[in-house]
Amino acid sequence: MTTLTARAQETPFVPPLGYPPAFAPGINPLTGLPLDESRTFSFPPLIVKVSNAPDVVRPQAGIGMADVVFEHYAEGGLTRFSAIYYSELPARIGSVRSARLIDNELTPMFGALLAYSGASPGTEAVLSAADYAPRLFSGYFLGAPFFVRDFAIAAPNNLFIDPAQIWAAAQADGYTSAPDLRGWVFAFDPPPGESGPAAVLDVQYTDNRVSWAYDEALALYRRSDDGLPHSDALTGMQVAASTVVVLYADHLPTTIEEGVWNGQPYYGIDIVLSGEGQAIALRNGRQYPLTWRRAEREGLLTLWTADGQPFALKPGKTWFQVFPPPAVWQGGEFVSIQ
Repeated sequence: MTTLTARAQETPFVPPLGYPPAFAPGINPLTGLPLDESRTFSFPPLIVKVSNAPDVVRPQAGIGMADVVFEHYAEGGLTRFSAIYYSELPARIGSVRSARLIDNELTPMFGALLAYSGASPGTEAVLSAADYAPRLFSGYFLGAPFFVRDFAIAAPNNLFIDPAQIWAAAQADGYTSAPDLRGWVFAFDPPPGESGPAAVLDVQYTDNRVSWAYDEALALYRRSDDGLPHSDALTGMQVAASTVVVLYADHLPTTIEEGVWNGQPYYGIDIVLSGEGQAIALRNGRQYPLTWRRAEREGLLTLWTADGQPFALKPGKTWFQVFPPPAVWQGGEFVSIQ
């Protein structure tokens, strides 16, 4: 089967003149909003592997404070979050679980630090051999003050991180500047090219159903998981996003064993976030058919309209629901937009 990466190589895409745009000083390139004056961009973003299964891990601490979140399959039909922090500094984040192969795409994409509880031998071999290995913070090797267990919660779902400690350690190791995060475009006004209303998005993963409902009064999408409002344990507020993107990407099987449940081994998935693919963005109660592209390993995944223009995200938080392409859906998977 021809992969999305191969198709992108056959028909190279040429961005319009003036792309990528520059950001004014003090503007967060991941949200399009001003950064709090108490913080500077003298550090890389931080990716944290946050658990979404079993249900007892909800509400997670700090999940609603991430600038960008990628929800993706782990294995066995379960999902996990790669939550990216840059502008807000939660007191703690978690529960933190193990990395997956998608983090080998996201860490160089954002020039980020990666905090995770550990990884299977196969996934750890990929991460530790990468050029970003010095930016890895693994709970398997590190304890306090970076990683702390909350013994009021049953293990292994009780590991949390202090992001301030991780950023301080990274700066002490010489990571005192921000990577080039240009590539996304933001606008408060809805762009043209919508294909219809988008008041409710339902994404049925094999083992959980994610819903986003548009709150017209706030002009934000509010998230539910398995029919219940999904809140942040630190704030008590329901998770919300300015833009939600359904990102269709090839999911390739691997021989990396990520775990065993009831005697059944479950294998890792190589989610392809290079090349190009299809996407649907939701903002301001409307939906937009798009193409996503990523040509360089150390470059953002970008979103493009049918006429070759960068799609304008609404300033604020963005969530990516990473999902297999419709042609290979199975086990009751679906995406519904109403």
